[in-house]
Amino acid sequence: MQPTITIPHGWKYPRFTLGQRIEQGMIIGMKYYPSDSLLAYEYDESWRYLVIPDMNSIEEENHLENEIKLLKPQELKTLLEAEIKKRLYQIEVLKYELKAISGIVIHN
Repeated sequence: MQPTITIPHGWKYPRFTLGQRIEQGMIIGMKYYPSDSLLAYEYDESWRYLVIPDMNSIEEENHLENEIKLLKPQELKTLLEAEIKKRLYQIEVLKYELKAISGIVIHN
């Protein structure tokens, strides 16, 4: 079964998703200020996004929905290719470590 997030009736749908890569980093959280809340009265009804600038950061940033900037397709492609390359290297290192354990046979 796929995990499901239900948006309550009357709330606007978010424009962005958890885990989405954007110019500011990666979306790791979302919160909504519904129209009938004090927070919406103070800050307007909308989604806020919690973003980490990079995977090695301990800092988190909050961004309004209208502040989010999408990556251009080529930028996203380059980012994903670099991440794939990094993970493939990590897999090779792990395979090497497995081979170092005596009696283990690795099948590719």
